[in-house]
Amino acid sequence: MAPAIASAGSIFASEYVANFSRSLELISCTGALPFFTAKCLCQNGKRRLSLTTNVYTEGISESRAAQATKWKEKLEPEPDALSILNERIRRDIGNRDSSRTVMDSQEAEKYIQLVKEQQQRGLKKLKGDGEGNPEGFSYKVDPYTLRPGDYVVHKKVGVGRFVGIKYDVSKDSTEPIEYVFIDYADGMAKLPVKQASRLLYRYNLPNETKKPRTLSKLSDTSAWERRRIKGKIAIQKMVVDLMELYLHRLKQKRTPYPKSTGMADFVAQFPYEPTPDQKQAFIDVEKDLTERGTPMDRLICGDVGFGKTEVALRAIFCVVSTGKQAMVLAPTIVLAKQHFDVISERFFRCPYIKVGLLSRFQRFGVKQKEKIASFKTSVDVLTLSATPIPRTLYLALTGFRDASLISTPPPERVPIKTHLSAYCEEKVLSAIKFELDRGGQVFYVLPRIKGLEEVLQFLEQSFQNVEIAIAHGKQYSKQLEETMEKFAQGEIKILICTNIVESGLDIQNANTIIIQDVQQFGLAQLYQLRGRVGRADKEAYAHLFYPDKSLLSDQALERLAALEDCRDLGQGFQLAERDMGIRGFGNIFGEQQTGDVGNVGIDLFFEMLFESLSKVEEHRLVSVPYQSVQLDVKISPHLPSEYINYLENPMEIISKAERAAEKDIWSLMQFTENLRRQYGKEPPSMEILLKKLYVRRMAADLGITRIYALGKMVGMETNMSRKVFKLMTESMTSDVHRNSLGLKENQITAELLLELPIEQLLNWIFQCLAELHASLPTLVKY
Repeated sequence: MAPAIASAGSIFASEYVANFSRSLELISCTGALPFFTAKCLCQNGKRRLSLTTNVYTEGISESRAAQATKWKEKLEPEPDALSILNERIRRDIGNRDSSRTVMDSQEAEKYIQLVKEQQQRGLKKLKGDGEGNPEGFSYKVDPYTLRPGDYVVHKKVGVGRFVGIKYDVSKDSTEPIEYVFIDYADGMAKLPVKQASRLLYRYNLPNETKKPRTLSKLSDTSAWERRRIKGKIAIQKMVVDLMELYLHRLKQKRTPYPKSTGMADFVAQFPYEPTPDQKQAFIDVEKDLTERGTPMDRLICGDVGFGKTEVALRAIFCVVSTGKQAMVLAPTIVLAKQHFDVISERFFRCPYIKVGLLSRFQRFGVKQKEKIASFKTSVDVLTLSATPIPRTLYLALTGFRDASLISTPPPERVPIKTHLSAYCEEKVLSAIKFELDRGGQVFYVLPRIKGLEEVLQFLEQSFQNVEIAIAHGKQYSKQLEETMEKFAQGEIKILICTNIVESGLDIQNANTIIIQDVQQFGLAQLYQLRGRVGRADKEAYAHLFYPDKSLLSDQALERLAALEDCRDLGQGFQLAERDMGIRGFGNIFGEQQTGDVGNVGIDLFFEMLFESLSKVEEHRLVSVPYQSVQLDVKISPHLPSEYINYLENPMEIISKAERAAEKDIWSLMQFTENLRRQYGKEPPSMEILLKKLYVRRMAADLGITRIYALGKMVGMETNMSRKVFKLMTESMTSDVHRNSLGLKENQITAELLLELPIEQLLNWIFQCLAELHASLPTLVKY
């Protein structure tokens, strides 16, 4: 899976380089434990209920067990308001890191400012905006780059189909000017090119389907306005989620690494003159490690062969020289072995540093990376990529990850000549013969293991005196290692392989690559594969073959067009952006956001996101302490004696419920579910007690300090701003609750149709707060 460098407290990886700031400790456990469970303990001869780990029924007397059965049969659990709310809570935050904690308002102010500065730095570095101003970059489309039939989004009108640009005369002038013509559901619109360049966006979706569900209407923009608002609401939620992720990371502390006195000697071993971008990346990473008291989370985005590995090596040295450990994670066994060799050679003069290799056959994916990162809360992360995956790129673009861009090629590098055509045996043989005649070696790549043997037979017939071999991930480790070693040494001239060679492999003498069935590879894969050649000062060639262009999907054609466009050196980042536009930016928080993006298209979605990030403090919702919430609803239910006799220490149980509510909504939900598992569905009076706890807990999360009722009016005193209130009410699903609520100064008020009995009033407040609470992006507010 990965080469392990057993030396210090860091993890690095090619494609994903994670740096652990403490020694890695793996704790074995038999399974996940629930947040609360129950068991019976004996103390001084008496029984008491302790909500701790698993639910244990041992120790319950036979008569009590019979009583439990009787009670549970009497009150068989059915879907009710509490269970529905608990399910929503579990769905929304069940996979969140329970170690995240609420920070106070002053802390939040400081970190919010850091986030905004981070966003500006991200744009400045990745988008080339000299002022570092988010407004300096726009996702708006240049009308002249559009083709007839392209879908576009007008910010005020909605989704239409681009027809073309033609000269026309306006009503107020005799001079013809250029107009953009756009087809909508109920007619054609035209607008001057200058105006179009300020209001038009390309409509892309994060999947293969490019066609919108429907075109907007010129005569009725209300439907488009609803779609735009829905997208805006989704964005506001994403912003707060991003804030939580980033602020949680900023709260993690670790001692800065001391600057190593041996770094100068280690740097002197690098045989090349670093490019200016490389030097800046060295500086960025060194500052992250030696000057910051929070974990590093930096993306090094640089083209293949532009020197990303050297940045990681210097970071490793900085860490291991202090007696910590480092781990390098590589996506394939071939690259793992190559990194092992490079690092072993580089650290040869440091006998106190032991380098080890651990690998197995599987590709290394996002789940494995995140598993490694989860071993420690204080983890330094350094990610190296020529074409970052959309999720990584997205986080870098929004500024929530530090990023260093290496776009300057080494002086000796020359662009790779790329030829894209239908498969032809003569072209294949000609390309291989050309490379062999000049003393070089050839990669021959196929998307599947099936087919490798057939190609081997074909090439052996044509090149009978040439050493040819096969390499793929299903081979035995030793066999694969020997094959790659012979290819690296030049003994094997043609290597027929799968995309196991796509990541980072550096064979200086291999300067021709042939990729068959190119349509079956992803855009980033093709870019990485092409980067296996041209690693020296020799002119390199990439021959990409498809079976029949008429059989290719639109997405495959778009990938090939993007690869043809990005022929120059240093265009990996631009190609990654194209990839993000073609296949979307992934599931950032584990939930598919395609529907949210589909409302407005990727480009407008991103621009709205940047707008929201620049105004993040306006959308803050500051929670209040649970104990400060005052519920002025006079209802004090009495528990039935049968239920009281059934409970183990009922006063202690109620006290635990109060403590769970004081902690957070997740703890209260866990308490309620465990109570029901242990004792069955509670009677109505106990449900009222629980609902009062939920109301206070949700009110605290919503920044509501007092809830009261006067006749048919319900009032809630809150610190919520008008913008936050509007955002939350717009996302409520219940028209009844949404239409009844209003905000004036610091009061949320609701006018009921009639004065409700006290229990019904509590239920109404519970449902209303549950609706508002559901619109919270997360349950930790700043």
